[in-house]
Amino acid sequence: MYKLYYKAMYNTCFRIVQNTAEAEDIMQESFLSAFSKIKSYKGKVSFGAWLKRIVVNKAIDAVRKKKEFIEQIDEKSLSIENQNFDIYIDELNKEKVKKIQKAVNQLPDGYRIVLTLFLFEGYDHEEISKILNISNSTSRSQYARAKTKLKKILAENNI
Repeated sequence: MYKLYYKAMYNTCFRIVQNTAEAEDIMQESFLSAFSKIKSYKGKVSFGAWLKRIVVNKAIDAVRKKKEFIEQIDEKSLSIENQNFDIYIDELNKEKVKKIQKAVNQLPDGYRIVLTLFLFEGYDHEEISKILNISNSTSRSQYARAKTKLKKILAENNI
């Protein structure tokens, strides 16, 4: 099981915590936690999805311990237009992918985590709001702000 899921779980964790050693530690803790709680696995989702949820939760907890990272946003500030923002990595060359990864890493933690969970991990805003213990509207606005900030960073770097 470990060999089957190790790399994907490490990558998920790394995208959230942005530190190789910490990602490795959290990923190891996640596997230990999953194996110690294997009896609670009901089989309603794949084992990988169940494990991924543990990894994401542990990674987010680690970020939370470092600092408060989600700003609560006034409901009135939700007039941000939703723009299509799809990055087709398969069409980009490796250099552009590296530049985009660097730009994503420059985002504030709250923005980066919401963006990562939504774009790369495939969670919807309802799931993100539950994972991060924030409102659905906060998740949406954090995502919109992350997109805007990321676009600005990419434009500044001519990407």
